[in-house]
Formats: sequence, C-alpha cells, structure tokens
Amino acid sequence: MSRLLLAPMEGLADDVLREVLTRVGGYDHAVTEFVRVSGTLLPARAFTRISPELLNGGKTEAGTPVVVQLLGSDPACMAGNAARLAQLAPPGIDLNFGCPAPCVNRHRGGAALLGEPELLNAIVAAVRAAVPAAIPVSAKMRLGIADTALAIDCATALAEGGAASLVVHARTKEQGYKPPAHWEWFAAIRAAVPVPVIANGEVWTVDDWRRCRAVSGCADVMLGRGAVSDPYLARRIRGDAAVAPTADEWAALLPQLAAFWQGVQDKVEARHAPGRLKLWLGYLRRTWPQAEALHAAIRPLRMPAEITALLDALLPPHSSTIRAAA
Repeated sequence: MSRLLLAPMEGLADDVLREVLTRVGGYDHAVTEFVRVSGTLLPARAFTRISPELLNGGKTEAGTPVVVQLLGSDPACMAGNAARLAQLAPPGIDLNFGCPAPCVNRHRGGAALLGEPELLNAIVAAVRAAVPAAIPVSAKMRLGIADTALAIDCATALAEGGAASLVVHARTKEQGYKPPAHWEWFAAIRAAVPVPVIANGEVWTVDDWRRCRAVSGCADVMLGRGAVSDPYLARRIRGDAAVAPTADEWAALLPQLAAFWQGVQDKVEARHAPGRLKLWLGYLRRTWPQAEALHAAIRPLRMPAEITALLDALLPPHSSTIRAAA
C-alpha cells in the first residue's frame, strides 16, 4: 500500500487542523508548516509553537508522527537550528525548497533556491551532518522556478547532500497551484536519484491518487489541499471509507468541526478565529453540499459567540464540545 503523507500547508494546515485530520485517520506521517530560519539560533519555543506535537513525543494526539519543516538559505544557520531542533527529538526534519509565496521567495527562501542546485546540496549536507543519524532528513522541492531546466540537477543535489527522501510538487514556482500537476516528470526524477520520491500535487480524489501513481510511478503520495477538502480522502484511498463522500460522513465530521473551532479559538485572537473556520469550510464545499450551506450561514457572522451557537445547534446535545465564547 502506498504511504500517505499529510502535506505542510502554510496558513492552512496548522497543528489544530493536523489534529483533526489525523484523528479522522489514514496518514503515515504529517509535515508541519515551515519554521523560518534567518540568521539567528532559534529558541526551543520557536519549534514547539509550530509543532506542539514535539511535546507529545513528536506525534499528534491520534498518534500520527509529525515531521518538522525548516526553511532558510544559509547552510550554517540551517545546520545550527536543525541541531537545536534535534534536541526535541522530532520524528524527522524536512527542508522546504518548494514554497512559492512571494514574501518567502523575496528573502531567498523556498522555491527561489531552485536556481542554485549547489546551494541546495550545501544546505542538506550541512543539516544532515548536524543531526543525529537516527533522525531522517528529507526535502521538498518543485520542478523549478520559471521552467524545469534544473529539475534533475536540483533533485540530484538534494539526494547527494543526504536527503533520505524527496517530495516533489509537480509544478514550478511560477505555476503556483494552477492545474495541472505535471506527474509525467516523476519518471525522470526517480531515475536520477537513489532515494524514494514522493508525488505531490492535484490529488483530490481516489481516482486522482490512482492516476498519479500510474503516471508518476511513485509508490508514495503526499496529500495537501485534497485532504483539507475531504478529511476522509486518506481513508478512502486505503479502502477504509466509501469511495464517494456520504451524508453520514458529514454528520460524523461535525464534531470534528466543533473541535477545530474550539482549538482555533484557544490559539488565535478572537478577531482572527472566524476567518480560519470560514477558510476550512471553503475547502469542504468541494466535497459536501452541507458544507456549502454551513459556509453561507457562517460567512456573515463576525462574533465567535454567534458561530459557537450556530455550531452547537447542529450537534446532538451529547456531542457538543464547544465552550461558550467569553
């Protein structure tokens, strides 16, 4: 069976949503949003803020291992921070060379480094040397910046630097998240490197997963926005849930929505909390018409107490897990 990994998604899948998605189940491991490394040695709290799972043996409450991702461009600084992170015993350390966000790329981070294979190699080698052998170091990349001319060079540089596996998002930086994902590129990358290559990009359904594996030849797949849109996607792929979404699944997901809403309120300022719930519901609308209706009902609401009351009204009395907003 294919390994299924939950992708890092900056601004979308933080520890609160990771907890819900891994509770629904089906993932071999998850990867955090990136910890930005830029010239200083970070305190332990910088890592536990992004990955509070580090305080739980590196796993979500459901038991899914969580790999911590670092983003930066200075090999020595990345190595020093990786060594500090290693003291917290993460299940693995991942290096981000795939983020296409302009605010990251302007500061030589993420996918902006895909024009410098030698630097990619130096970063991975420095991190690998700084981290105990028992902690795997992996890397995530895209096919390039504006074109794919250096895709093989980048993959080779990462593998030769010591990356134990590569996740490849099958688009360039400039392509962002626009379909299609170019799964046909994986054959050349797999042939060029001696480490496992994990396919990522545009897997929204079980059929997408099947086609991705067939076209890419990759055994393992990382799920991103498809997992946010359908929390049962990993279980569908494993045959543990219906291939198509059902009304019963939506009913079972409602308490998880309530738990997510509570977790968001506990984590962020009240004025930011509604936006987080609306963002997730915006993705869930792809899968369930019930989410469309709930999103429409919540969209005009601004006060957390109003949203709490609405969600509580949807849950059976014994299922309500939302505390009244202060």
